[in-house]
Amino acid sequence: MDVINISKSEQVTQSNSANDIPLIELENLEKQYLMGNVPVDALCGVNLTVNHGEFLAILGPSGSGKSTMLNLIGALDKPSKGVVKIDGVNLTTLNNSQLARIRQRIGFVFQFFNLIPRLNARESVELPLSIQGISRSERRKKAEHLLETVGLKDRIEHKPAELSGGERQRVAIARALANEPNFLLLDEPTGKIDSKTAKDLMTLISNLNKEEGVTMIMITHDERIAKYASRQIHLLDGKIVKEVSK
Repeated sequence: MDVINISKSEQVTQSNSANDIPLIELENLEKQYLMGNVPVDALCGVNLTVNHGEFLAILGPSGSGKSTMLNLIGALDKPSKGVVKIDGVNLTTLNNSQLARIRQRIGFVFQFFNLIPRLNARESVELPLSIQGISRSERRKKAEHLLETVGLKDRIEHKPAELSGGERQRVAIARALANEPNFLLLDEPTGKIDSKTAKDLMTLISNLNKEEGVTMIMITHDERIAKYASRQIHLLDGKIVKEVSK
């Protein structure tokens, strides 16, 4: 478990090493659900590697297995068969407490923002830091820096009802970055905003990847949004049917 708790500087050193292991590995991954008494295969023998610093888009129609794959990578669910590894750690061998520690090192961004209405932008970003026991002054300083990074310097004291959809998603991204996660998982991040705002948001996400080195894994059904990623995989009926790299 020590590999999950290494410092950011150690992560950079490791990622520059010739012997660096992939950030994420999926090996013969299968997931089956029961719809009543009928088994449904959500993922069927998926193999995938994601390296440090990549921006991967996972495309596919509804029911293709995108959300299932994201849940498994995010340690929110367990596979029926196969292996999920993060920094070489096999998640399928961990107990619930250990999986909770893994999730603390992953940043989640959802299409519905999931902001608490009574908290302003700064307080929303501070929340995961307070859970980690960071001092109030350090929380405030870091939250304000992150909100400035995502272009919300002038909206720090605004609550969700006072923000546009794009601004709410920027707050959610800043919050996801607060604990310096190993990577971000983005679930249809532009699904609830208009096309112009979506373009601006994706430019921000792309810049965070290119300039800050944040590893991104994003699911989307929109090929225009997927083009911001450096690599795309296309899912259909639980299988990878196509891969495109820039």
